[in-house]
Amino acid sequence: MQLQDAVYRASLALSCAGGNKDMFLKNIQNTLNISTACAAASVFLLLGSGCATKNYVKTQTTPLVQKTNELDDQTASNNRNLQNANDNATKGIAQAQQTADAATQNAQQANQAANAAKQTALDAVNRSDSLASLVAGLDNYKQVADTSVTFGFNKDVLTRADKQQLDQFAAQLSSSNSYILEVTGGTDSVGSASYNYDLSQRRAQAVVQYIASKYNIPAHKFYLIGIGKDQEVAPNSTAAGRAKNRRVEIQMLSNMPAAGASTVSQAQPPAQ
Repeated sequence: MQLQDAVYRASLALSCAGGNKDMFLKNIQNTLNISTACAAASVFLLLGSGCATKNYVKTQTTPLVQKTNELDDQTASNNRNLQNANDNATKGIAQAQQTADAATQNAQQANQAANAAKQTALDAVNRSDSLASLVAGLDNYKQVADTSVTFGFNKDVLTRADKQQLDQFAAQLSSSNSYILEVTGGTDSVGSASYNYDLSQRRAQAVVQYIASKYNIPAHKFYLIGIGKDQEVAPNSTAAGRAKNRRVEIQMLSNMPAAGASTVSQAQPPAQ
């Protein structure tokens, strides 16, 4: 409207100056119509171009959005699988630990039972300071075999050589009848009488336990005697004599004729 007012005023001015106002207005009107048409066409082209661009962008971005969604779904699936695998692994570890704990407990119980059985067997062994107080008719028993092993200073553990010596002695037990085993432990003179008496008992027990467990000899066959340092087999004034006194003597006594039994007593090397 402002443009038309300006044109109209210009036409008035032109008329006052002697010009052709009608022709001037017609030219102006034609010019305005052309400009309006051009402007409308420009707007139409702009709008058309915008729609086309929007459709193009939508066409190009839709596959990207779909691919992104697929990747998100795959990532979520992978995360679930990893979590499931972790949960399964955790359960498996827990179950394995429970199984190991149960096995350990069973092993401990078995070990305790074995130790209890060994202790029961040792408790059933006849003990005394002398064999005569335990065995009726001892005069009817004759020694048919014997052996001995020595121990280190203040030791009550059998060495490999000791076990080999006992194996040679025990090999004949399965074929023997009506026998008893007198097991006498001794010590050197070092230490108190009470300590050495206990030590001599432990040494004799080590021999009894080895023979009884390995060769399945019943406890009532053993007569364990601890004499401490009371009965020496060599002078305690020398190291060699004290080594000989740190010993356990095993005698096989029988009230039956000694059929094929033999003495296996052997000289022992000094304990180191």
